[in-house]
This record gives sequence, C-alpha cells and structure tokens, in this order.
Amino acid sequence: MSVFVLDARKRPLMPCSEKRARLLLARGRARVARRYPFTIRLVDPRVKDSVLQLLQPVRVKLDPGSKTTGIAVTREEGGNKPIAVLFLAELTHRGRRISEKLTARHAFRRRRRGNLRYRPARFDNRTKPKGWLAPSLRHRVETVSSWVARLRRLAPVTGLAMELVRFDTQAMENPEIEGAEYQRGTLAGYELREYLLAKWDHACAYCGATEVPLNLDHIVPRARGGSNRGSNLACACIPCNTEKGARLVEEFLASRPAVLARIKAHAKRPLKDAAAVNTTRWALFQALDATGLPVECSSGGRTKWNRTRLAVPKTHALDAACVGEVEALTGWTAPALAIKATGRGAYQRTRLDAYGFPRGYFTRQKRIRGFQTGDMVRATVPSGKKAGVHIGRVAVRATGSFNIQAATGVVQGINAKYCITLSRADGYNYSNKKGREFLPGMNAGVPTPKTEMMGGTPCPAGLVDTTSLSSVI
Repeated sequence: MSVFVLDARKRPLMPCSEKRARLLLARGRARVARRYPFTIRLVDPRVKDSVLQLLQPVRVKLDPGSKTTGIAVTREEGGNKPIAVLFLAELTHRGRRISEKLTARHAFRRRRRGNLRYRPARFDNRTKPKGWLAPSLRHRVETVSSWVARLRRLAPVTGLAMELVRFDTQAMENPEIEGAEYQRGTLAGYELREYLLAKWDHACAYCGATEVPLNLDHIVPRARGGSNRGSNLACACIPCNTEKGARLVEEFLASRPAVLARIKAHAKRPLKDAAAVNTTRWALFQALDATGLPVECSSGGRTKWNRTRLAVPKTHALDAACVGEVEALTGWTAPALAIKATGRGAYQRTRLDAYGFPRGYFTRQKRIRGFQTGDMVRATVPSGKKAGVHIGRVAVRATGSFNIQAATGVVQGINAKYCITLSRADGYNYSNKKGREFLPGMNAGVPTPKTEMMGGTPCPAGLVDTTSLSSVI
C-alpha cells in the first residue's frame, strides 16, 4: 500500500512506496504525520515548488452501500495506460446503531411523559426542510463526505467518481423509447433479478453453492398458487432447481428443518438496505458536487463488467476501484484498510436501566491525564503481572487506572504514567481485513514504518511514480 506524503507546509504530494517512506524516516527527512491512513510529512522546508508541478491526476472513487462503502484512491494518466491503485479502504457505517439509539430514546421519553409527569408532545412543533434525511441516513452521507475531504488533504485529488445508477441498456439501444413501451421492454425483470442476487448473496438458497449459474425459483410453485412477488422468489442452482420441481419447499426440505427455517425468514427480509442506498445516493452526489471537483457517475452494471473483465475479486474496496471507465488496473492486490465508524462519544451523562431511569453517572471530564477513551496508546509496564508492551485502544477512568484493548485481549489496570499516545481518537476503529486491530509496531525511538504497519503486504514494485520525491532523498 502506498504512503501519503505532505510537504513541510502540509500540502499534499504524490503518494510514495513504503520503501521510499522508510528511507525518508530513517534519514530524518520526514516524520510521521498520521497513522491511519499512514502519512508522513517532510521536515525540509526547502522543497522546491517544482516538486508540486510533478503531481499526477489522482481520483477518489466510491462504491456507496447501505452498511459498507468502498473507497479507492487511484492514479489515472489517461489514454490506454493502466490505472494504479494507491489506497483501498472499506468504511463501515453505524446507521443501524443510530436508529436503535433514537428508538430507545423515543421509548424512554414516551414512558416519562405518560407515567411520570406531563410533557407536551413534540411531534408537530417542527417542520422538516426539503431534502431532509433521517439521522441514520444523513450519517452515511456525512461520513463519506468527511473521508473524501480527509483524502483531499492527504493526496492531490483532481477528480471524484461514484457508482450512482444501473446500466439502462434499453435506453442505450433506443433513446427515444418512452411510456408503457419502456416499462415492458428489455429491462423487464432486470431490476428484480439484480435485487434477488443481492438478497441471496449470489448463492443458492438451498445448498449455498456459489460461482455457479443461478435460476429464479418459486418458493411456492406457480402450479400450487404461488406468485411472482419478490418475497416468493429465491436463487437456486440448476441441480437444486431441477430436484425441487413443482414441490412445496416444506416437502423439498423436510429432512433439513434448519435450512427451511432460514429460507422462510430470509424470504421476507425487508428492503431497508436498498431503500437506504436509493435515498442517499443523490444527497451524496450533491455533497461531492459541492466540492468543486469533477464528479464522474457510473452504473453498477459497468462496475461489474469492469471487475469481471479484469478478473478482480468482488469486495467493496475493489468495486470502488472498478467504478467508471477502467481499461486496465494495477496494484489492486494491496490490502484494504477496514474503517469502522464508532462515534465520538455521547452526550448522555448516566447509564439507564430497563425503564429509562438513571443508574450511576459518567465522569464529566472526558480527558483524564491527557488521555481520552478511544485513543491509541502504547503502554510499557516495567514489572509486575502485566509487565511488557501493550498497544491498543484505551478506556480511561477518573482514578488513572486504564484498560487497553490490545490485539490479544483486554489488559486491565494499567497506570496512566506508563502510557504514550500514538494517535488520538477520531471516531473510527481501524483494522485489517481479518478484523484484527491495526496496531503499528513502533520502537521506543523514531517510528519506523514496516510492512505490518501498511497492512502486511509489501507494495508491488513500480506501483507509484515517485520521481516527485527524488530530489528530497
């Protein structure tokens, strides 16, 4: 994975390889500016302005999703030259958590209003402006927008790209088509098939087979009075579809009750994810368009076609790299940084019981002895049962005895005097694709970026053009 580079004035330069960043740090020509994503800053103020003139086109690509959004930073030179992937990330949203918190707050307020004391109703004393989004949906737009702004501060971004709509093949073949003819044309059933593939995770509902041709199977057969509704359709491989035939699903899965229960529950799954993406996609486009950079909009069909043609595995981050016009792609084997939105804390000052009454109080001071819950720290304990070096997220206490969430588990009772801050809490957790906390191995002296700091896989040679930093080294 590439390393973001800033000059002495914090202006973004072209990202460099891990090897070049390691040389800059070892020779004292740069220092660590950020750890997530890893960024170095040159300390030599005599960097010539000619370095800034060697910047190449860099684009941030997005694959918006309901639960996870793929992010890719690519270098694009135009023409038939391949697109180089500089950075990959998968951003996990917390919209469902926000919705659950608001529902709980609503229940507590309703309880207090109805049983304890009179509180005037608040459902009709406010108006919603045009384009209003629920907090759980607005969170998706604002989180993606904030990460685009962060990447613009770390790299010389010249353009943006996002997946917005599907391919409309019928309109491409006949742009003048309209009315009922359009509704009954070649797109009939296309949206439903794409939805069912996404709903059943591109796998057979009966045997779980993947990477095989899938048919649409009626859970209740048409011969038994079944309908063509989406809740009555499932994806089935050819052997399972043939074996089931016109039998009821209860007859077909009589010997597998667990599979039968799973299919019945999955078939009635609501369309919340699809509705969330459809509701927020234009709001996200408007937020990106407000940046003043050119925004390229592409369809999900083109993304899938690029990924299939280039033999790229399907992940959220790689889907983002395949958004738009892509002739060739290099560097996509780099590891992706998993980013999980956790929030920056809460205004709630007490814990609540099952009825909404307070039980215990939080400390009014968030920062204890210079540390805040969520900070990444390194604790070097010289002796005792907890002797050693512990790196992880810290949970502070007013007594100064902290807990550290390390890669091996929670280490309790670490005194604040043994802790050193590695990075401040910014509302996100960072980990690799295996779910392990992203913990850079730092020495006691000057931090040195090693392979494990970048995610565990060295950057392929020739991935990034680093001529802009040759004069610095």
